[in-house]
Amino acid sequence: MTFIIRPATTDDLQPIYEMAKRTGGGFTNLPPDRPALLAKLEKSDAALARTEDVIANDLFVFVLENTATGEVRGTCQIFSQVGQKWPFYSYRVGVLTQHSEELDRTFRAEMLSLSTDLEGSSEVGGLFLHPGERAGGLGLLIARSRYLFIRNHRARFADKCLAELRGVIDEAGGSPFWDGVAGRFFGMNFQDADEFNAKKGNQFIADLMPKHPVYIAMLPESARAVIGVPHPTGRAAMRMLENEGFAWEKYVDIFDGGPTMTVKTDQIMSVRDAMDSDVVSIEDVEGEKALVATGHLSGFRSAYGIITYKEAGISISPDCASALGIGVGDRVTHVARW
Repeated sequence: MTFIIRPATTDDLQPIYEMAKRTGGGFTNLPPDRPALLAKLEKSDAALARTEDVIANDLFVFVLENTATGEVRGTCQIFSQVGQKWPFYSYRVGVLTQHSEELDRTFRAEMLSLSTDLEGSSEVGGLFLHPGERAGGLGLLIARSRYLFIRNHRARFADKCLAELRGVIDEAGGSPFWDGVAGRFFGMNFQDADEFNAKKGNQFIADLMPKHPVYIAMLPESARAVIGVPHPTGRAAMRMLENEGFAWEKYVDIFDGGPTMTVKTDQIMSVRDAMDSDVVSIEDVEGEKALVATGHLSGFRSAYGIITYKEAGISISPDCASALGIGVGDRVTHVARW
């Protein structure tokens, strides 16, 4: 059984919609809404068809396909540059230090400040793997394939990359962070706000959110406890991001308080360590486990395979070559599999 990552098309709407219904809320980039998902797929089609090799307001949607059955079993997205259509808001966790001579005491107050610092960054997100496939390294296949796409289309992406991790959601589908901070100003619950954001964008935050910093000490304990904490299902994703070089620099999502991870694009491990080689043979031999990619824009494909280094290039395993549709003489990108 071989899985590949490929760009999504509008024909993938139904399986992506079925996966979106399984997310459980707080998954802004994958709303369980057909029109919103179709709009994403159409935007991705336009991005793949664009010939200018420069940064634009692009969205690329990918799917994980089981080549044996043709079933779509996962998905992910890349935004070429956030903050072009409307501001990209985050909260920045900072510290205000004040000293009282009379009391001879120094006070350090943590604060949440509304920020657009991350505008202009590229974003990886929308990663979802069907529960039935959460084994065999398929989550890593989806995640790392995005970085090979970025590497091989580098001029279309920014010098900084971010990833927003979903924050803590309670059993009722609510967000302790939203209830303790933004929900007080908007007159709507987290689920309604999250759905509105997924469909319409977060400009309403700019319209209604108070611009003054929020003292964390004044928030309820339930909200304080989840600032910068990923959803339990996102802990593995956070570790994968950290392994790629992403770090948490005190930015959190304005809706659920989940951590926003950042990294310089050229320092992403899979971007930095990937190599290009010519395929000189296709044979089933022992070698290095690798993630292999080929193709440009809509022709992009990636899959796991076994490669062996030769004098003039690499040998590649037959299953990988077949899945990617490559032969002797083709050039591929490859990076060691974790």
